[in-house]
Amino acid sequence: MSTTDYPTILAEVQTILGRFAKNPAPLEEETELVNDLGLDSLLVMEIVQEVEDAFDISFPLNNLSEIRTVRDFTLQIQQELEA
Repeated sequence: MSTTDYPTILAEVQTILGRFAKNPAPLEEETELVNDLGLDSLLVMEIVQEVEDAFDISFPLNNLSEIRTVRDFTLQIQQELEA
């Protein structure tokens, strides 16, 4: 996937997160990855791997601490795609 269009990236992120979410919370932009979806650090690393494969990017792991919501995650991916 080579598009940097936010809605397209968001849809793919929601699809990926949906496969890993432990809690059946709706995947809205403000959904929190840890609190709402019940993701732990191992699942987050698996998700990062999926994202890297889906978008053909190298995700900066040092930025993970700044990502709380689906929107944060999507914006970070968009930023990497535009770099």
